[in-house]
Amino acid sequence: MFVLDSIVTVALMLAILVVLVVVHEVGHFIAARRAGVLVHEFGIGFPPRARVLGRDRETLYTLNWLPIGGFVRLEGEDGDSDDPRSFVRQSLRVRIVILLAGVVMNFALAWLIFGGIAGVADPSVTVPIHYVQPGSPAAAAGLVGAADASDGTPVRTGDTILAIDGRRFAYFDLLREDPLAWFRQHPGQSVTISVARGSGGVDEVTVTLRPANEISTERGALGIVAAGRGLGEDIERSPLEAVGVGWQRTVDASLLVLNALRDLFGQLDDPQVSGPIGIANAVGTIRSQLPPVFLLYLVGLLSANLAVINVLPLPPMDGGRIAVSLIKAVAGGRISLAAERATYLVGFVLLFALLIWISLFDIQRLGT
Repeated sequence: MFVLDSIVTVALMLAILVVLVVVHEVGHFIAARRAGVLVHEFGIGFPPRARVLGRDRETLYTLNWLPIGGFVRLEGEDGDSDDPRSFVRQSLRVRIVILLAGVVMNFALAWLIFGGIAGVADPSVTVPIHYVQPGSPAAAAGLVGAADASDGTPVRTGDTILAIDGRRFAYFDLLREDPLAWFRQHPGQSVTISVARGSGGVDEVTVTLRPANEISTERGALGIVAAGRGLGEDIERSPLEAVGVGWQRTVDASLLVLNALRDLFGQLDDPQVSGPIGIANAVGTIRSQLPPVFLLYLVGLLSANLAVINVLPLPPMDGGRIAVSLIKAVAGGRISLAAERATYLVGFVLLFALLIWISLFDIQRLGT
């Protein structure tokens, strides 16, 4: 059973990878064709070739055996071609547009996914109450926790906070907007809390939060200890609101990966980011333990991450190729083709070594 589950997880991760990379390559393909650049091949997966899917007047569409992404083969993409329709013979502006098109497609996919979730199936977050502090605003309002105050033995199902002043908080925005953090940000205010009673039913409870001078690490604004976070009903939004929320989450995801990369290079001796093995583990956990919308959200997150990583000025990423093109333009073409290729090769080796290094820590975390 474990082996079968692992096979399904790996297959699912590879399928996600192929979708994300193919979407990225579609951006390059569309931009290149619109610019009149000759596109020899659009491949799903990497060679060896499994079969030819089709052919138009100049492009071969192929399916390949290695399910680790996809590619677009342009005339002159390696910097060596006399064909006027080759990539290397295009203006700097056209080449930059073609290189950025893949990044734009991944950002657009993330926005589409996040916006779709926000508009159709965006679960709210609930706060199950584990313990109510004696003499707290929560105790005065009659809220009840799941644990007995004397020895922590569960004696009943506790109350659960569903909404504050009629507002439900989105589970996928927990890092930015958490209900308990909201209480701390509104000290001394009277708020109405929607509470699902452990004994059954939903009540509207009005409570006055502690003033700022009475709030500390041990004493929150409401006076409860939460038993983690739970999933509530989906939040309803208009299409326009969903588009806005989707955009904000795309920006948040992009900033998240930038912060992670900053922390990575500051903690190379113990990287706190996930490589392919860590991502596969996350896919397996989400697939087996959470609703399908969480897996879709992960795809959006990975798409935004792929966009950010590709736009960084690091060879051999698209951003690195743009950086080299700009340097060559400033240097008046005095950088040789051999030096350019060596730069991409060194960048690829360093990137591959970094992935191996991160994967070693992924394996270590799985073992512990």
